[in-house]
Amino acid sequence: MLLRGYIVKIYRFAMVVLFFPVSIFCSGADLPTIQIIATGGTIAGRGSSDISGEDYQSGVVQIGKLVQAVPEITKIASIKKEEQLFNISSSDLTIPNLLLIAKKVNAALKDKNVAGVVVTHGTDTMEETSYFLNLVVKSEKPVVIVGAMRPSTGLSADGPANLYNAVSVAILPEASKMGVMVVVNDRIFDGRNVVKTNNINIDSFSSPNAGPIGIAVDGMVKFYMRPLRKHTTDTPFDVEALNTLPKVGIVYDYAGSSTEMLSALIDADYKGIVFAGTGNGMINETSFDTIKKARDKGIVIVRASRTVAGYVEYDSLDELDSKYGLIPSGNLNPQKARILLMLALTKTSDIKEIQRYFNTY
Repeated sequence: MLLRGYIVKIYRFAMVVLFFPVSIFCSGADLPTIQIIATGGTIAGRGSSDISGEDYQSGVVQIGKLVQAVPEITKIASIKKEEQLFNISSSDLTIPNLLLIAKKVNAALKDKNVAGVVVTHGTDTMEETSYFLNLVVKSEKPVVIVGAMRPSTGLSADGPANLYNAVSVAILPEASKMGVMVVVNDRIFDGRNVVKTNNINIDSFSSPNAGPIGIAVDGMVKFYMRPLRKHTTDTPFDVEALNTLPKVGIVYDYAGSSTEMLSALIDADYKGIVFAGTGNGMINETSFDTIKKARDKGIVIVRASRTVAGYVEYDSLDELDSKYGLIPSGNLNPQKARILLMLALTKTSDIKEIQRYFNTY
């Protein structure tokens, strides 16, 4: 009978372990440590009305308040600290802001006790920051960028769920070596391919050329693929000693466009220009002489497409690339091509080497 009593106790304990969350049996010290770096955006927005579109201001709520609003986070992760780097709309993001984010992320990841980093960010330029960090972060640990389309005070705010899912991704060993990721609306995107494709819907992000790499739903995380392009520790870009980046602008082409904007960048001593052409990165004939003028001045020009998806290939248009010394952007949209060109110009102005960067990263 005594033996039978021990068996019953062991069975009951096994059932408790099987059907209750692991966090119940873990102290805070046993949980993976995550550092959250906050930069503002709609996820930190607030309005005077419960309807998100009325009297709404981006970048108001402090990160501590956002984390307190999602107490479930403390059951899956130990938050090292919540650092409010700045609190602005991402449409106001500057190059010094980008460099500061990168330096803070790299510093956090050097701590051997930190399992990963989560960056809260506005959605407007999230695709640019994610690709920038994907190229300059020097760690294989998970880095997740998260934002929201509705402010924290809005009706059915999406920020709390997105933040919880972002932390759920950042704590996983399986998320290492994936490069920088963006977690929004229950999906995981790689930082290179993610694009904001809608300005009002919750389902605002997609990856037109590749698709999401996984899902994160109520803390359940599943990866379906890994990015193939080199990133993070496999890039030559190091921004630790940089306080600025070379000036690179974007010229948008359209029916009946003139060369005034292109000439303005040339006269302003820009080091690089991304030409967002029509269709397959088409350049209108009226721009050829101005393009040549820019190249004669040593300005590096990348030929991209203003379309949402596709691939701009070398010499696909009457051998313009070899004739003028242009660089096709591949499947990078104009704003992401600008990010890579700025970093490329910190290393070299050689066209062939920069083309290799575009083929590799």
